[in-house]
Amino acid sequence: MFKETKRAIATDTLIGQGTIAEGKLISEANLRIEGEYRGDIECRGDVIIGECGIARSNITANDVTLAGKLFGDIVTKGRLIITASGQLVGNITAQTLIVQDGAMLNGSCVMEQSADGKQKAQADKDAANAKAAGKDNQQQGDAKAKARQAG
Repeated sequence: MFKETKRAIATDTLIGQGTIAEGKLISEANLRIEGEYRGDIECRGDVIIGECGIARSNITANDVTLAGKLFGDIVTKGRLIITASGQLVGNITAQTLIVQDGAMLNGSCVMEQSADGKQKAQADKDAANAKAAGKDNQQQGDAKAKARQAG
């Protein structure tokens, strides 16, 4: 009577300590690197490079946490956290950047707002302009009323 629908369950991918992997990695799930990885990473989930992890990669992901070493660029849609043990030699494009005391960052950083953030900023700007225009109109009306009373 009822059909069972099977849903794909996203599982985390682990490159364990003592493992060396190379190539291009594309993942829908979260990725954790505790070993060594060489190659580009495209991940729709989060990427965590553990304290023992070393990556020579360009990473595109939702959020990235770096506790190990990364030689390459990071592009996140969310935030990048570089922990006290983290080392990054490369460039960053992120909405939010958190660098803990003791972390090493050698590269440049570009902070970008999300589409939602840009829309909110524009709405706030428009509201401020409308409020200012309303005050100007009110002041002009007050000046005309005073001129009529004086005249």
